[in-house]
Amino acid sequence: MAPVPGSGLAKGLAVTLRTMTRKTVTEQYPDAQPELPPRTRGVIGLFEENCTVCMLCARECPDWCIYIDSHKETVPAATPGGRYRSRNVLDRFAIDFALCMYCGICIEVCPFDALFWSPEFEYAETDIRDLTHERDKLREWMWTVPAPPALDPGAEEPKELAAARKAADKLAAQQQQQQQQQQQRTDRPGQEDPS
Repeated sequence: MAPVPGSGLAKGLAVTLRTMTRKTVTEQYPDAQPELPPRTRGVIGLFEENCTVCMLCARECPDWCIYIDSHKETVPAATPGGRYRSRNVLDRFAIDFALCMYCGICIEVCPFDALFWSPEFEYAETDIRDLTHERDKLREWMWTVPAPPALDPGAEEPKELAAARKAADKLAAQQQQQQQQQQQRTDRPGQEDPS
């Protein structure tokens, strides 16, 4: 059966009329803060203590908007006669949010969990040069990072935890075995220890 001419127009007008009769749901933004999804990408927070200045984030950034400066320090030996070690010390960590395209590659490639997404999005500036946030500002954003969501109860345990638990169980079994052997030695005082 052929459609009646003008039926599409009538359907469109019906949708428009239905929408016009409903109450509007406008959020009054500055007065009422919006409900953001849990994985909102706002700004990037820096957990400076985890940063080893490996430069992976700056090398992988497609926009080259991450600026890192560092210097090497010599660390004295931990034991007498040991050798001195050198380590990188972070001098500057800055992200230019005027260039950033919020792809998240820097966060994904960071092997030490030093970068995190913060849901904060209110950082507009009147001057574009103020959109380069130095490490002090990035550290402030870190405190707004939400806690990670809980794991699914039916999910498989992470491999790192499983390996650590296996090593801890093995160590506990060895210690228990040594305690049992020690107890057996003390129970038989007349016999000498063969070792």
